[in-house]
Parts: sequence; C-alpha cells; structure tokens
Amino acid sequence: MLSYQEKVAEAAAYIEKKIPEKPCAGLLTGTGLGESGQSLVVAVSLPYVDIPHFPVSTVQSHMGNFLAGRMADRPVIVMQGRFHLYEGYSPLTVTFPVRVMQTLGVETLFITNAAGGLNPVFRPGDIMIIKDHINLTAANPLVGPNHDAWGERFPDMTEAYDKQLISHAEDAGKETAISLQKGVYAGLPGPSLETPAEVRFLKTIGSQAVGFSTVQEVIAAVHAGIKVLGLSIITNTNDPDHPEPANVEEIINIAKTAAPRVDRIIHSVVGKM
Repeated sequence: MLSYQEKVAEAAAYIEKKIPEKPCAGLLTGTGLGESGQSLVVAVSLPYVDIPHFPVSTVQSHMGNFLAGRMADRPVIVMQGRFHLYEGYSPLTVTFPVRVMQTLGVETLFITNAAGGLNPVFRPGDIMIIKDHINLTAANPLVGPNHDAWGERFPDMTEAYDKQLISHAEDAGKETAISLQKGVYAGLPGPSLETPAEVRFLKTIGSQAVGFSTVQEVIAAVHAGIKVLGLSIITNTNDPDHPEPANVEEIINIAKTAAPRVDRIIHSVVGKM
C-alpha cells in the first residue's frame, strides 16, 4: 500500500507532465466560486477523477476541475472545488491538494470560501479579507508523524495569512473600486448550520465570519511554507436575535454573483507578486 506521501508524489507527477510550466501560485475555490479564477487563460483542464489518488468533490457547485494556465502573465493553477470534513474526508484528504501544490512548487495560495457573516455591518455579497482564523473543527492535518521534508513539527501560526498579500488585496480593492471588509474567520466542521446560541458564542470570541472549510488547508499551507491570502464571500448574515433559515440555493447564487469581483482582486494581487 502506498503511503500518503507517495500518493501525493504520484498525483503531482501526473499533473506536472500535463501542465505547460511550473506554477508560482494556486487558487482553491469555494462554494459557488468556481469562476473566481475566470481571468485565468486556461492551457490545461484536468478532471479530479483523472488525477491519481485525488479526492472527488461531492458538494453542489464544486466543479471538480484542476486548471493550469496564466493569470496576469504568471503561471497559476486553479482548483474548481475543494473537499470538506463534513463529506467524511479526513484532514489529510482535505489538504491533499495543498500537498500536491507544494510538490509542484506553488509558493502562494489563494483560498476563497462562502461564509456566514457575524459582523452586523456585513451584507450578503461582501468580500472579507481573512486576517486570522479560529479552528473549531477539533481536527488538524498535522496530527500524527511529521513529514520533515514538508515542514517543521510545530509551525508558527502568528501570521497564517500573509500581511503583504493582505496589503496587496487592499490596494487592489481601491484600484478596482471594490469594497473589502476584513475580519476573523471561524472554521466549523459542519454540515449543520449554527444555532443562535452558537452564533452568539462565535461573536463573543471575536469571529466576523463562519464557514466549514479553509482552516485545514491554511494549516497545511503554513506548514509547507506557502504564503496565504484568504477571501470569504459573505453569503448570508446571522442575527441570533432574529434568526432566519439559510437557503442553500440563495447562498450559492450570491457566491456566484461575487465571483467576478473576487477574480479581479486575485488577478490584481497576482500581478503585484
């Protein structure tokens, strides 16, 4: 039986033979955000099912394609769809794509997600730059033996989200007249949405947005020495005093509507790298 590291190596070797050049950056798209990398000039499109050992996305709106090409005249790969703990995947499986990107030579990772807004000033459709996160999933992809070739045993998380990339994103927002929020993202395992009491708790501990992804991938990326920019699209707002049921179709539609603006921000930041 192949080890996890051997599976990563085989997946990366397959992709490397198919793509035209070594990527400098990768984009991992969230729910409804498959088009947040639409400015990529695509050279190669690989379905996840064709890549050895690659997981399969089971979530609505996650297209399941691995794209390679150029964005802002730089080699970039885009993953249309990710994997979640709530799908039954382990933290290692969720972060498998990050390890593949690391093996391919990616140095910068853009992560997007759809999130519920906890800050009362947020509105559906807002883009929030993630400045930090709180891992409430009770999971961590680094549990177990450390693979020293990938990173150190105890990676520092004081700057999980790169300050220079955040600054570039803020500049991009000004240049493109796209209003950006900033805040702390809380990661839950899902798939059940938050109770009003849980929303109050999340706000009390300093969260401005909440979702079911991102933190596992960011932990793996930091361990790998990859710089991260995280963008949350606020698809609904959570008011614990006036709770309203979430509509999944509406959440996906709001994310899809925001995708072109997210793409402009990422395209601009890639150009500044």
